[in-house]
Amino acid sequence: MKKAAVRQTGRTFTNRVTIRDHELIVDEPSEDGGEDLGPSPQELLAASLASCTAITLEMYAKRKGWTVSPIEVECAYEPAERGAATMFELVLRLPEACSAEQLEKLRVIASKCPVHRTLEGEVVFRERVETAPAA
Repeated sequence: MKKAAVRQTGRTFTNRVTIRDHELIVDEPSEDGGEDLGPSPQELLAASLASCTAITLEMYAKRKGWTVSPIEVECAYEPAERGAATMFELVLRLPEACSAEQLEKLRVIASKCPVHRTLEGEVVFRERVETAPAA
């Protein structure tokens, strides 16, 4: 899975991100020196975890034939200092009609979403610098 972010000329921190046929703008909030034209990379990370968790829960419930709509997942976190653990706080909001057994199973399944597994696993970075001709 390869994605690219391209800094927008004439903007401070604004980047255009292309994913398949979709484009989104990523920026920093005004208070951090950006122009607030889109979510920050940190906000996208939290949104990725929240949305992946919600989709995983919905897929699981659908396979089980359970009606658990609506599903809402809230994700909050504060980035940790380098070398320290990052704490994510997830709140799953599920319908009152769910049984205690369903709620417990969905709580367990929530931690099995691909983004959750990626974040809790060991991560290795391979980085290199390349030059590109001026546009």
